[in-house]
Amino acid sequence: MKKYIKFPLMVGVGTLALTSVAHAAVDAESAFVFNTLLFLIGGFLVMFMAAGFSMLEAGMVRSKNVATICTKNISLYAISGIMFWLVGYNLMYSGVNEGFGSGFFGQMAIFAPDESAIAAGDYSAGYGAYADWFFQMVFCATASSIVSGTLAERIKLFPFLIFSAVLTAVIYPVVGSWEWGGGWLDQLGFADFAGSTLVHSVGGWAALVGALILGPRLGKYRTVNGKNVVTPFQGSNLPLATLGTFILWFGWFGFNGASQLALGSGADAIAIAKIFTNTNMAAAAGTVTALLLTQLLYKKVDLTMVLNGALAGLVAITAEPLTPSIGEAVIIGAVGSVLVVFAVPLLDKLKIDDVVGAISVHLIAGIWGTLIVPFSHAAEDGITYGVQALGVVAVGAFVCIASAIAWTILDKTIGIRVSEEEEKIGLDITELGLHAYPEFTHDSKI
Repeated sequence: MKKYIKFPLMVGVGTLALTSVAHAAVDAESAFVFNTLLFLIGGFLVMFMAAGFSMLEAGMVRSKNVATICTKNISLYAISGIMFWLVGYNLMYSGVNEGFGSGFFGQMAIFAPDESAIAAGDYSAGYGAYADWFFQMVFCATASSIVSGTLAERIKLFPFLIFSAVLTAVIYPVVGSWEWGGGWLDQLGFADFAGSTLVHSVGGWAALVGALILGPRLGKYRTVNGKNVVTPFQGSNLPLATLGTFILWFGWFGFNGASQLALGSGADAIAIAKIFTNTNMAAAAGTVTALLLTQLLYKKVDLTMVLNGALAGLVAITAEPLTPSIGEAVIIGAVGSVLVVFAVPLLDKLKIDDVVGAISVHLIAGIWGTLIVPFSHAAEDGITYGVQALGVVAVGAFVCIASAIAWTILDKTIGIRVSEEEEKIGLDITELGLHAYPEFTHDSKI
């Protein structure tokens, strides 16, 4: 069984390997530099995923809503950073009571270890506090980005951004504290290396509850002769959606790879390389699986499903990208893709309108990836299917209840949905007063 050490300033997306500092192949200062650099490189790769989400969603919505979806994505990233600084980080890593009690503007104390280490020449913390905070913050923003695409084309801008603030300040940090903050799930032996549940399913549950309360887009579902008819809405720019998927795939190497949280030894370097490989192969398997399965089911390849198949593979492997063999990573990614291919039409049958397929990708594949973690672990590691399932259910229950409260309050006070006329015209005009593609004629009809 691999041994781990947790340092006084809690790091979240896993635990730092004992060999990385205590038995590092380099001196303490060099290990500090390498570990900090890993956090920073991983952090800016994950930050770039915000661009991936924005491009993916912009390509998947209709042209009359593109500027709004772009506005939502850059705004939610900024809001996530501010709320995680004000409340979320301390709430996640200092415990719920201490986090709330420390005061909204007392958060700069979390950066004090950097100054202390430099002044005293003490690098025993193992990494820089600024780098750790930045790395954790971009994960928080990712959870918020997941919600955006599902609710596109009919939700008001500011209620959505208010919900994003609640999600990143409270909902995500509370759930994260249960595992990455050393809470009760961590004590039970729950394992989620980089966040199939703690990031992706959190966003997926919040999106699902929002979609149920918000309702589907006008004209998406009709009843004809007693049968449910789904009207497909073509995205505005599939090349842009493809670019967004490639950006997300690229950023995922930081998401999973830097979650090793250490680069102070050869063992850590090898682990990160293996994580990169497994992450890539799970995504590749998800892509090819969706390609073949849609051809088999529909007699034509569905590009949007292929894109989501790649993302499903990435989400599924995120819970444990280190211990599987390459073959096991391929299986995990492929199964995640299969689940998404069947989940997307199932949601349509249930009249749950998910514009970009985020619920299927991030929630369904996230659950799968979390439940299958024991598959690649030895029995003596103590990771059980029962505890993994308990974690999935507990996170789902909390996020659904908290999200339902937040969405309902917003709906009953300021309202969360635009009017029918505004939806027909498009949110770019009604919310922003501009077009994303002004050179083209915009049809206000559905």
